[in-house]
Amino acid sequence: MLNTVFPLLTALLSPGGGCARLTIVMYHRVLEHADPLAPYTPTAQVFDRHMETLANGFNVLPLSEAIERLTKRSLPPRAACITFDDGYRDNFTVAAPIMQRYGLPATVFVSTGFLDGGRMWNDSVIEAVRYAPGALIDVGAVGLGVHAIASDAERAQAIQNLLDQLKYLPFDERLARVNDLSSVIGVSLPTDLMLSTDEVVAARRANIEIGAHTVNHPILTQIDDQQARTEIVESKVRLESILKEKISLFAYPNGRPDLDYAARHAKMVSEAGFKMAVSTASGAASGDSDLFQLPRYAPWDKRKSRLQLRLLQNIWRPAPNPAYS
Repeated sequence: MLNTVFPLLTALLSPGGGCARLTIVMYHRVLEHADPLAPYTPTAQVFDRHMETLANGFNVLPLSEAIERLTKRSLPPRAACITFDDGYRDNFTVAAPIMQRYGLPATVFVSTGFLDGGRMWNDSVIEAVRYAPGALIDVGAVGLGVHAIASDAERAQAIQNLLDQLKYLPFDERLARVNDLSSVIGVSLPTDLMLSTDEVVAARRANIEIGAHTVNHPILTQIDDQQARTEIVESKVRLESILKEKISLFAYPNGRPDLDYAARHAKMVSEAGFKMAVSTASGAASGDSDLFQLPRYAPWDKRKSRLQLRLLQNIWRPAPNPAYS
């Protein structure tokens, strides 16, 4: 029943024009097969279900077009966009072919420091724990405790515990701790998780928009203003050098207003020449939304009916209105 009325309900909640509500969905990775250490990351099968739902229930637009039409209050009914953060290789190898089957455009926000063999700090933790031998990890010598890893469930819990300990450390300290962790565990870590420069070019040629996501994915509120400005500007410069075109789209790392970025960072993004920026605050954008703090929704549901209900709920939710707009 919901499959039949879903497009009618999305049109009712987002009728287009001056009353339009823009749904921007956010992903990070799409895995070929299920991973017990990443239970909330969609597989290709789940992602296909998501794309079918979006194709049937929304008018999915390129993000740059949607933003232009949002400002002109000329969005079509049921407007939506698809985005990915970080620049994982599987966005191109796994997700893109699925989206192409449904004729859906997307934007990938790339952290340029990890191109061509780099690895994000959280993936270093995940992969170190994945390949650690034995039933126990003792990283007490580097201040990270002792963790049971006898089963997949214990490994997943160990990963979560380590990520929680490390996430909000100062940037340089976090990097040093992760390097120490990898050294103590002593396993080889993968170098093919992120996009290569050539794959960024190929993705753009396949009509996937590319946006910037800083160089090293720092939490902007945890670094000084000069570092933050450099991270924002240099990611733009690097992508423009690779693609030979202007980069106008930006996503804040982690993206929670006040906690992960602040008013001064939105101003830096604007001054760097970007036309918009997305956060990770939930909700749907309207013509009154701050273009440098646009909300996004992360759809994790595996069941289609649950996904549809949550998407409808997200459109209905009042758009965030940060005090420092």
